[in-house]
Amino acid sequence: MWQLAVIAVVCGAVTAIGAQTAVNLRARGVATGFGYLRRSAGFEIAPGLVPFSSSDSNARALAAGIVNTARLSALGILTAAALGVTIGIARLSSIPTVAMLARAYVDVVRNVPVLLQILCWAAVLQRLPDAGLPWHPAPGVALTNRELSFLWGRVIVSPEFAALFAALSIYTAAFIAENVRGGIAAVPRGQQEAALALGLSRLAALRTVVLPQALPVIMPPTISQFVSVIKNSSLATAIGYFDLMSITNTTINQTGQAVEAMALAALFYLTASLAVAASTRALFGARHGI
Repeated sequence: MWQLAVIAVVCGAVTAIGAQTAVNLRARGVATGFGYLRRSAGFEIAPGLVPFSSSDSNARALAAGIVNTARLSALGILTAAALGVTIGIARLSSIPTVAMLARAYVDVVRNVPVLLQILCWAAVLQRLPDAGLPWHPAPGVALTNRELSFLWGRVIVSPEFAALFAALSIYTAAFIAENVRGGIAAVPRGQQEAALALGLSRLAALRTVVLPQALPVIMPPTISQFVSVIKNSSLATAIGYFDLMSITNTTINQTGQAVEAMALAALFYLTASLAVAASTRALFGARHGI
């Protein structure tokens, strides 16, 4: 009963705050509601997966931001996972140089703020040649400070996207690497020795014996890192990439409806984070007891 009472008090407080906010906004002549989503946006967005012009609605602008955020987050999560597993295994390498380099990577990257890393990558990519004089480091690759073209894969990305992708992937991979190292170290050493005694190679023993037992230790903190990629993608506003947060800020400046715009952005980040966490648990949980 006391739990129900607390819930009732919280709901009442939220309702009262919402009602008072609506009264204050009307008193200042600020429109309320989500009707602004149907109005023309009045601003431009860099070309992306969702075609957009300034005459399109705010709803379409929001959709473009969601798609950009989803693409950045998905690619960042996959790359960070692959790189993190590799670095984590390298941390336990019997080759001192490999283990030392992996540890240096983790120590340096984890202790530099991700925002600073994003700004550093953006500054580096802005030093690329102008569009008229592209740099061709490899066949089918043309790099300029306006776009990065990989013709053998028919991929063209902006420097802003590339800076965010590199920074988020590298930063998150350092944390995942420590999760992997800790998970593998938690498996009794006798398990690997027994696998080697049965004739398995070190790689096969790691893949079939050690990692499956380490997953229950590795995955819970790693899922949190996947969620962090989604949340950290909102730092795109710092370098002008048109993600959900950047478009939300522009919409607020155009319409003045900050409460509704922020509520929609918060709903997306909450839904995306919960979906990633739930899907990852569903993928690994049944088999490995996560």
